[in-house]
Amino acid sequence: MSGRAVLRAGLGLLAGTQVVLGLAVVLLPALFWKWPWVSHLPPYNEHLLQDFGGASLALAVVLCAAVAAMDRRLVLTALVAYLVNAVVHLVFHARHLESLSAASAAGFMALLGAAVLLPAVLLWLAADGTAFHEPRAKAHGPAT
Repeated sequence: MSGRAVLRAGLGLLAGTQVVLGLAVVLLPALFWKWPWVSHLPPYNEHLLQDFGGASLALAVVLCAAVAAMDRRLVLTALVAYLVNAVVHLVFHARHLESLSAASAAGFMALLGAAVLLPAVLLWLAADGTAFHEPRAKAHGPAT
């Protein structure tokens, strides 16, 4: 698999997770709030959940545009935006694990850590620019 294909697949995975998360939060905020990794936080606030869902969908739009265009600047911007969000999310939750069991906290941190690691690896892959060059077709003789 080429670097371009890996980058596109990774961006697609990030975009897909944001679409699913955003739609779940926007359409079913109370159900999302009942998720054990969310409900341990202070009181339910539908407005903040709707904003979070909308922001997730907005990030998905940028990631989908990056997947479609595979323009270096757009890909780098989308990955940095995702990474900023993922790091802030990880840091917040790392500071609020006290009400979770050790196993649940470890699983949650592993999931949030992966949400930081994947875009960081994709950013590293995208940074050198080689993933944005189309593979050259092999010549099979003179052009006609």
